[in-house]
Amino acid sequence: MIAVPPGQVTLSDRRTQRSWSVELAPYQLAAFTVTQALYAQITGQRPSTTQGDQLPVEGVSWWDAVRFCNALSQRDGFAPAYHLHADGEGIEWDASAGGYRLPTEAEWEHACRAGTTGPRYGPLDEIAWYRGNSHERIHDVGGKRPNPWGLYDMLGNVWDWCWDIYDAEVYGTYRVLRGGGWFDEHWSCRASARRRSHPSFQVDDVGFRIARSIVR
Repeated sequence: MIAVPPGQVTLSDRRTQRSWSVELAPYQLAAFTVTQALYAQITGQRPSTTQGDQLPVEGVSWWDAVRFCNALSQRDGFAPAYHLHADGEGIEWDASAGGYRLPTEAEWEHACRAGTTGPRYGPLDEIAWYRGNSHERIHDVGGKRPNPWGLYDMLGNVWDWCWDIYDAEVYGTYRVLRGGGWFDEHWSCRASARRRSHPSFQVDDVGFRIARSIVR
C-alpha cells in the first residue's frame, strides 16, 4: 500500500461537459492491481479468462470486488469498510472503518496523476499496456514504469472499478471504471477518461485495486 498525500482534484465528464472539484484527505492505495494469486488466496476462486498468478484478476464484477475487500479486511484484522444488505442489492460504506475498499473516483484520479498535469504521467508506451503494444493480451502487473508516487499500471492493462455511481439519473446503479485496458486505444488510457458498467458485469479487461482510509 502506497501513502497518497492529501490534495484537490478536478474531475470532468466529456459526455455532459461537466467538471467538479473534490478535496481529498490522505489515504492509501495499492501499488498494483489485485493479482489472480491474491484473489484466489482470499476467495478460493480464479474467475479470469487468462490464467496466471501475477496477472491482474479480471472477470470480476463490482460486487465481487467489494466482497473481496471485506474478506481481505477480515483476514488482516481490520474493520470491514462495507455493510452489504441481506437482499444482495444494497451496500453502505462505513467511512470510519479502517478496512480495505475501492478507491473513490476522485482518489483514483488524484493518485493516477501523482502531481502531474498532463493527460498521462509519462509516455504511454513506457507506462501502460494498451492496444498499441499489448499484442491484444493481458500482462503481469508491474511490467511498466510506475508513476511518481510508485503506483504501477494506473493506465492500461485492466480498467479499475471505483466506488462511485456514474450517473444515477441516466444509468441507474452503473459504477465508474477508470484507467483503460489492454484492448483499448490510446485515447482511453488517460487520467481523466471515464467509463461505466453495471455492478454485476464481468469482462476480461476489468479488474480493481484496493484502497484504505487513514483512520485516526
